[in-house]
Amino acid sequence: MAAYSSYAVARERYARLGVDTDHAIERLLGVPLSLHCWQGDDVRGFEGKSSLDGGIQATGNYPGAARTPEELMADIDFALARIPGRHRLNLHASYAVVEEDECVDRDRLEPRHFRKWVDFAKARGLGIDFNPTLFAHPMTRGMTLSSPDESVREFWIRHCIACLRISEYFARELGTPCHMNIWIPDGLKDIPADRLYPRARLLDSLDRIFAAGYDKNLVHVSLEPKVFGIGLESYTVGSAEFYIGYVLTRGLIPLMDNGHYHPTEQVADKISSMLLFSDKIALHITRAVRWDSDHVVRFDDEVRDIANEIVRCDALDRVLCGLDFFDASINRVAAWILGMRNFQKALLYALLTPHERLAELQNSGRFTELMVLQEELKTLPLGEIWAEFCRRAKVEPTEKWLDDVIKYENEVLLLRK
Repeated sequence: MAAYSSYAVARERYARLGVDTDHAIERLLGVPLSLHCWQGDDVRGFEGKSSLDGGIQATGNYPGAARTPEELMADIDFALARIPGRHRLNLHASYAVVEEDECVDRDRLEPRHFRKWVDFAKARGLGIDFNPTLFAHPMTRGMTLSSPDESVREFWIRHCIACLRISEYFARELGTPCHMNIWIPDGLKDIPADRLYPRARLLDSLDRIFAAGYDKNLVHVSLEPKVFGIGLESYTVGSAEFYIGYVLTRGLIPLMDNGHYHPTEQVADKISSMLLFSDKIALHITRAVRWDSDHVVRFDDEVRDIANEIVRCDALDRVLCGLDFFDASINRVAAWILGMRNFQKALLYALLTPHERLAELQNSGRFTELMVLQEELKTLPLGEIWAEFCRRAKVEPTEKWLDDVIKYENEVLLLRK
């Protein structure tokens, strides 16, 4: 009873600022986030890869990484049971479940290779989002859709078209649109002699992919830019400027990963601009430490700013939010739970902010009052509202969920040798 009384006190404190905490909780319960499967196995997928290339690297050697579809699904189940609300699952094409006696390259993948994932999602009421996998493959060769080698480009074009068909399959089977995101590792380690023509080839490849046609009511396609990556330090073909131009002229969705920009750029500042020109935008929420290092999401200033901007723009139904990190230095299941819960906390923080009142103070030039109120909001009893949100979602509100993780680690994860 004491916990519920403390919620009543916190609710009254927010009410004095015109914030309805019950409404905020109900809104957040209806916000699905896309849980990225690749945290569970360090982005290896089911193709037998022992290491990665193409600008991707997971660091650390914590025991217990998933090795099979069954192990990965079990870990996802465990994590979702400790994350409030109902969410979505984000898959890469390299997580196809292919029969042992079947050899299928990525350009020949079909919906049937993801039937087990559809059965898994149906049983749990999950939607599925999808990503072509254009890294860690012999046909990468430094470039994919921008390659000067036509046979390489054609291979990856076929792969992306196959992924459109698989995305349509997910949407039809699960009754919810599939968000398909394309990221490529194309670029150069050192100073390029030609920046234009790789981008011209990328433009042509993308046009050929989408000329194959797909149901736009079923599949929402986004493109993901990046400043640089491992082995791509000097030049990235798929830059922000290139993709913004492409998506706005082709009716696609821009995706912003907050680790894919210069450290002085803030994705939160970009959201309002993108929403003025795009009906929907997509975000990959991560935590970059000095560069795109994909650390587990924390409840920090950057994440709170991103959540605040989504809510103050009244865009919860226009922004497709997925998480993207892969940390192999800590318990992988705990990383999922912590990262997802932290972004939900950031969204709750945003939903408990009196944005209209703050905007009124700004518009009337009352900047002293604005600053005082902004600072006061930082120490309001968010924790009590979070605990009530978790109770209504029937999950543990405190750090006690970690006890379950430790037990699961000892009884399941450490047995994976």
